[in-house]
Amino acid sequence: MQVLRVLLIVGLVLVSAELSECVQCFAHFSLDSGQCDELIGEVDEDDCCQNPLYGYQAEDGVCRSCGPPTWSPWSPWSDCNVLCGDGVEQRRRKCVGNGQCQTSRGTLGLQDYLETVSCSGTCCDIETWGLWQPWSPCSVSCGQGGVWKRKRDCLSPPKCRSACTGPSEETEACPPQSTCPVHGGWTAWSDWSQCSGSCISNQGAPVRMRTRTCSNPAPSFDTVPHGNGCPGDSSQEVVCSELPNCPVHGNWGAWLPAGPCSVTCGEGLQLSNRICDNPAPQYGGRPCDGPSTQSSICQSPCPVDGSYTGWSNWGECSSSCIPQSSVPTRTRHRTCSNPSPSSNPPGRSCQGEDRQTDHCNHLPHCQVHGNWGPWSPFSPCPVTCGVGLQVSIRRCENPAPQHGGQPCPGESRRTSTCKTGVHCPVDGSWSEWSQWNKCSYPFGDRKINCRKIGGSQTRERECLHRAHNGSICSGTSLTERRVCYDVEGCPMKGTWEDWEPWSLCRPPCGQRSLRFRVRHCKLDYTGYSLRIGRTQEEATFSGRPLADCGERSRPETQPCLNAACPEN
Repeated sequence: MQVLRVLLIVGLVLVSAELSECVQCFAHFSLDSGQCDELIGEVDEDDCCQNPLYGYQAEDGVCRSCGPPTWSPWSPWSDCNVLCGDGVEQRRRKCVGNGQCQTSRGTLGLQDYLETVSCSGTCCDIETWGLWQPWSPCSVSCGQGGVWKRKRDCLSPPKCRSACTGPSEETEACPPQSTCPVHGGWTAWSDWSQCSGSCISNQGAPVRMRTRTCSNPAPSFDTVPHGNGCPGDSSQEVVCSELPNCPVHGNWGAWLPAGPCSVTCGEGLQLSNRICDNPAPQYGGRPCDGPSTQSSICQSPCPVDGSYTGWSNWGECSSSCIPQSSVPTRTRHRTCSNPSPSSNPPGRSCQGEDRQTDHCNHLPHCQVHGNWGPWSPFSPCPVTCGVGLQVSIRRCENPAPQHGGQPCPGESRRTSTCKTGVHCPVDGSWSEWSQWNKCSYPFGDRKINCRKIGGSQTRERECLHRAHNGSICSGTSLTERRVCYDVEGCPMKGTWEDWEPWSLCRPPCGQRSLRFRVRHCKLDYTGYSLRIGRTQEEATFSGRPLADCGERSRPETQPCLNAACPEN
């Protein structure tokens, strides 16, 4: 019993798997083209087909309708399948939807899917090419190896285009063209030269250079047109801003008159001064040689005030490009040591800043690569029955790409299927009318066969496929009635009418396919009232009488030639 229970569970799982095959679900199925579009996503076939307007694709890639079975429209008639002689034209249709389409005969046959008529090819002895058009320009404007082409058009009617045999286009090598000009190309840049000086003087900063020549290759001047010269400059020059300033050696100015002796702060001097300012030493230059004062000793020493050294060179920028948040900076500094302020007696410290900061605005902006913002919430389910498609989006704005940065990788849109678990309404559709039943007397068992007594007959149809509160079929008539005379097997005189048009080919393809035509014996219904009853309904003659039109007329038949069956 336990084994049986396990097998039953496994069987139910397998059946469920078969009934719930995963398919690609689409929101629209075209009855005309048989194609699916507006992909929703991958769901169970049962979930997809809760909406009869949807379609789906299984692993075989064929699009199928979720709706009830119905016939697609007939395709247009094909062209005659032979250019000359006897052939056929065909048209086709398909049964689409879940289930089997119905016909008035009750059983499906090849003739329900394929119709064939005979035709005659009208392209006998037709081959009409137009004149060759002029040759096109050569595919190269100079040198060898070019080709040119010319075309001609088939002037036959569209149905006879394939009767034009031979090529519609010719290609030939064209004669060599003029010598191609050689456009100049730069050589690689040379190495940078040494700086033109070792330090930055008052006259300016040294420079270094690099060069290139327009000789890789050199432009041609013996062709027409001449070759183009190289675009751009043949040399580049940059300032050697990284060098230190050149030292300036000090030189004395003239002696100043001697000053009074300083006696307010101990032993001092009576000084006569000269100043090392002609010029003053800078950037590490040697100070003036010799004393700056001529003095006699007094009891008042003088304090020494501090003085800055020269500014150092600018340091490197804090970044090689300007980021989005801030601008890089560089700094330089100097020290209060030229000379340092004395401590006893105290000299004044240096005035002003000992550090400077500069913004590196000359740098290029840094690339900003795009980054996605957050996903939005999925949109509400757009349908109230069946399955639908919800959408969530995100934007490349956190940050947006700038200055040549890369765009955000991946998709900006994602989808998700939503299931309502509710079947969509399936509207009803009428079945084919049944055959008319036997013509009989409506008020009892009175025999009316071969009598000029009116009867009635009916036929029925059904409203099929309606489900899940779908609309009922338009119109209310499930039954049709007509008045009739029962002429089944009744002898009647008549005269032959003209031949009817040829029928469709039966069967619609194959070596035994035939078409036929008949002519009908027009019966003499003299004595019958063409309208019956109080309402004077138009009468119909029901059944096949024994017609007598004199000599017998047999149907005419012809073979439908070249009616090959399609592979599918």
